[in-house]
Amino acid sequence: MTAALTADPSRLEAAAPAPPPPVSAGTDLSLFVEPLGDGRARMDFAVDGITCAACMPVIEQGLACEPGVETARINLTHRRLTVEWREAATTPQAIVQRLAAMGFRAFPFDPKAVEGEEAREARFLLQCLGVAGFAMMNIMLLSVSVWSGNVSDITQEQRDFFHWLSALIAVPAVAYAGRPFFRSARMAIAARQLNMDVPISLGVLLAVGMSLVETAHHATHAYFDSAVMLLFFLLIGRYFEQLMRRKTRSVAANIAALRAETAVRIMPDGTLRQVPIAAVSAGETVLVRPGERVAVDGVIVAGRSALDQSLVTGETLPQEVGPGDAVYAGTLNTSGNLTVEVRAAARGTLLDEVGRLLETALEARSSYRRLADRAAALYSPVVHLTAIATLVGWIIAGLAWQPALIIAITVLIITCPCALGLAIPAVQVVASGALFKAHVLLQSGDALERLAEVDTVVFDKTGTLTLPDPALDRPAGLSDEAFALAGRLALSSHHPLARALAAAVPDARPLDEATEEPGKGVRALVDGRDVRLGSLAFCDAQTEGAAVAAAHPDASLIAFRHGDAAHVFAVRQVLRPDAVAVAAALRRAGFELEILSGDRAEAVATVAQALSITAAQGDMKPVDKIARLDALKTAGRRVLMVGDGLNDAPALARAHVSMSPITAVHLTQAAADAVFLGDRLAPVAHALAVSRTALRLMKENLWIAVVYNAVAVPIAIAGLVTPLIAALAMSGSSVIVTANALRARHGRL
Repeated sequence: MTAALTADPSRLEAAAPAPPPPVSAGTDLSLFVEPLGDGRARMDFAVDGITCAACMPVIEQGLACEPGVETARINLTHRRLTVEWREAATTPQAIVQRLAAMGFRAFPFDPKAVEGEEAREARFLLQCLGVAGFAMMNIMLLSVSVWSGNVSDITQEQRDFFHWLSALIAVPAVAYAGRPFFRSARMAIAARQLNMDVPISLGVLLAVGMSLVETAHHATHAYFDSAVMLLFFLLIGRYFEQLMRRKTRSVAANIAALRAETAVRIMPDGTLRQVPIAAVSAGETVLVRPGERVAVDGVIVAGRSALDQSLVTGETLPQEVGPGDAVYAGTLNTSGNLTVEVRAAARGTLLDEVGRLLETALEARSSYRRLADRAAALYSPVVHLTAIATLVGWIIAGLAWQPALIIAITVLIITCPCALGLAIPAVQVVASGALFKAHVLLQSGDALERLAEVDTVVFDKTGTLTLPDPALDRPAGLSDEAFALAGRLALSSHHPLARALAAAVPDARPLDEATEEPGKGVRALVDGRDVRLGSLAFCDAQTEGAAVAAAHPDASLIAFRHGDAAHVFAVRQVLRPDAVAVAAALRRAGFELEILSGDRAEAVATVAQALSITAAQGDMKPVDKIARLDALKTAGRRVLMVGDGLNDAPALARAHVSMSPITAVHLTQAAADAVFLGDRLAPVAHALAVSRTALRLMKENLWIAVVYNAVAVPIAIAGLVTPLIAALAMSGSSVIVTANALRARHGRL
């Protein structure tokens, strides 16, 4: 990894996982900063010292106080911090220093280095676990030896000898095996914060310290075995929690594995040169040989082959491709050589977009998660106050300080809010992974919750219920020159019907002066003539359109006017392969279905009839769609809007929740709460099913955490459990909420 920034290396134990090497505070981090425009910038930091969900609000709220910082988001799975700031107000070095003041070391995020560091930490935890387990077994053997005979036969000297022998084993074992908790607690206290490891550390140290005092005073009982067993079970929970994090990160790692590092560039003289993908620019041509992954997004200019495009289309069988077909980075070439003209290479590919959306889903913060985070952050001070009150209360009640302290230690351990901290993130991670496998990527933190509340699904037609690549009928009498001009106009439009026309004129170049009017069409001034492409009304081609509509009643129409002449193209839409089955499944699940489309009413009616959807409207402008959504909202309906066109963006933003296909224009994607991949509509149904299950599980996990504490805390305060039982109960509650979260993988409508 690149050199790292550190605030205080002495805080880290020598035998802890090796951190990146420290550098001076003046290190240049500009290479890692991503400019966002408008004087804003963003950078990903790897943060050392994050141990639990309670650390997240500490960092995010702490950075919110830094002048110039606009957003700070923690991904607990990756231990990655994404910060956006105003460049005029702060610098990445200032952000690192602010984190250091809070007790966290930060350095530039490198996925490969983070994986290596987590592997080292996993080995470190296993070493600590092994030491704790070895010490626990030996101390238990000593305890058995002490009490196996007649108690009255054991002399005070023998008991003290076995207690000191247990201390000789326990003290170094606790000092070594407890470092994951002690280091985290020390960093939190140094930063004047309280995390979940502070009460754990206090509980362990108090148990050992009190046992030493008891042994020195020749007491009958000591608790070295409880302290070591407590650490053993806590380390088991910490190790499995890390395994879960690494497993949930595997989906993103699989996407990264699809990205090629190099490409074979075709030089102007026809020679081939293998270059890093960062050196490839749009407009160049690259060669993709059989067995290689496509390294770029582009268009095939020569060659035929079969591509495995399961990431993009969801289709597991290889698809035949040839000149004019689009290819995407990450797809696998299975047979022939392909010459590809590059559209995007190192950045801006569909693979990058999928990875970004997946990261957004994993980092998303729903209202339930924000509630759990706030509760976990408040929990630590409440835990300590409860333990102190318990200690004082029992002493006032007449109990000796030793048993009172044991009860207070039990309270410290049993009330640790691990289950509460895991309750929502665990469900979100599992649900996001299940949705990704179903080709759905979330863009909004509370999208799962809002999807779960949906009772009405409203579809756009063109490019949503139908495939984005329709068939085009060229009007009779349209000259090649006019046809080429129509194709140039079509390249300036984002409408799916225009894409069909643009595809029919492969050599056309867009008109620089063309402007698009959402919901109407595209216009430009060419050689002093007004040329238009779009709706019949926009092009004043109602008469020509009536004739074409009579000949093609089920087709969509797109008009082209150049000067006084008008022509109308018939575009035949093809339903998505599973549209009929998905519509039927949604109806059976109790959803109301509607179609709102800007296309002709006749074309909309044909699709509605095929899908058995009774509520369908055509010839709708963006304002009409918004009015209909407002009417549904007034009627108490929770609407999911599914659309892909530029004219759908306002409606998507207005709906209760929204989805769009990955083929949608960027403005539409930005307005949507989720996007789906492939040619099928099934991801929409999967999203609704998984979200319903996930919301139910979030509520169940919160109740599990609340009920656990409502039952466990009074029992602990009453002195009815030991510290060891408290550790088992705390770990058990975390296991229960995690296991419950795994059920989100099997959402059903």
